[in-house]
Amino acid sequence: MLRAMFTAGAAVAALLAPATAHAEQTGRDVPRLTDRHGRVLTLHGWNIEDKVHRGDAALTAITERQLRDLRAHGFDFARLLVFWDDLEPRPGQYSRGYLRKIERVLDWAQRHDVKVVLDAHQDVFGPAFGHRGIPEWATRTDGLPFTAHPDDWFAEYFEPAVQRAFTHLYEDTDLRRAQAAMWHTLAARFARHPAVLGYDLINEPMGERRPDEDLPTAARRVEREQLTPMYNRLASAVRSADRDAWLFVEPTPVVGEGVPTGLGRVDDPRVVYAPHFYDTAMEGGADYDPGAGWIEAYERAVTEYPRRYRVPVVVGEWGPPDSTLPHMDAFYRDALASLSRYASGWAGYVWCYGGGYCAVDGTGAFRPRKELTAEPYAQAVAGTVRSAGYDPGTGVYRLTYHASSHGSRTTVLSLPPGTWRLTATGGARVLSGPAGRARVLAAPGSEVTVTAERG
Repeated sequence: MLRAMFTAGAAVAALLAPATAHAEQTGRDVPRLTDRHGRVLTLHGWNIEDKVHRGDAALTAITERQLRDLRAHGFDFARLLVFWDDLEPRPGQYSRGYLRKIERVLDWAQRHDVKVVLDAHQDVFGPAFGHRGIPEWATRTDGLPFTAHPDDWFAEYFEPAVQRAFTHLYEDTDLRRAQAAMWHTLAARFARHPAVLGYDLINEPMGERRPDEDLPTAARRVEREQLTPMYNRLASAVRSADRDAWLFVEPTPVVGEGVPTGLGRVDDPRVVYAPHFYDTAMEGGADYDPGAGWIEAYERAVTEYPRRYRVPVVVGEWGPPDSTLPHMDAFYRDALASLSRYASGWAGYVWCYGGGYCAVDGTGAFRPRKELTAEPYAQAVAGTVRSAGYDPGTGVYRLTYHASSHGSRTTVLSLPPGTWRLTATGGARVLSGPAGRARVLAAPGSEVTVTAERG
């Protein structure tokens, strides 16, 4: 999770400042995520995590309440943080207890109809530097220095020891094998779990910056020369155990500054591009500036890769640390409008009960402005989507699609709490469904419009 950007971020932002023109329909030709029935998916959800507990206590901060509440508010997606250092505390020795704990969370997700992506999370590489992620036994620094930055932990990524550790992870043959074996272990265990949608192969990957490189140049090189081969290795490891799950691949966090990624093609038919959506200034505590053009620049940059390689987009993390600031209403509306143009889904950071990034407070009520994320959407469309959108001013959601002539005929809408009146044209029928969901059954080949109006 990117909480406080590095000082070089300001220079990058200044470099990109001219690219602030109005947003265009940049995502209209980005492919969409689909399920095994061929239905077009939209994912709205949140990250769930336990970064505090380890060993026997790992994942104990995650409870069934989180999955139940998340679904009750109209969300169908969770990105679950898992840690290699908990899974494999010693080389080649995988924790059965940790796998059971992951399975318990997945069972809760299945019970509440929530799709899950397992995220191999790292912050500042791992425990060797006081964080979580890659085991200490897999951390090699060549004796380079490391200084902690308690007030700006993201700056620790630019410590020489941390950067060198990433280089060894990408380049050392034995560490490559260990990382691939870790992913094979996870995929083999959970390939058949009905809650698992896919695997996020590494969270916010970083790399070693060369003395003559600016930050965008270094990011593109790392993505091109180190991340792309790594993702292809890990894809092969996962596919040896799971043929169907989606593989989520991330660029470096520099994409948040409006820098297009240098990632190359990942040779797998079920790849999702999964960038994060954080602004340097807002991460540092500033209010949203609607006139700065950050969202527009991000959207232009982030849609280049999926258009080129024909892969869908799911934004794996987003959301400000302080949603109480005066312009946060505008931020959420602008962000959601942008995401709807190109993304097959998103996971906000983070579903917890408290302050800061938490979605809800201790009582379970949304924190200020975060209720705007709970809007109607079509979580599965049996056909080709012509248009879809929600107008928060009128409380009207409208979906138009061409019904499929083969496969599933059932479209599923997800609705936030409240009273909704649903109508359908084109001979389609609206059927009753579980709380917060509606099903639409359409004749093959028909043109359908479904409208949901808040009562």
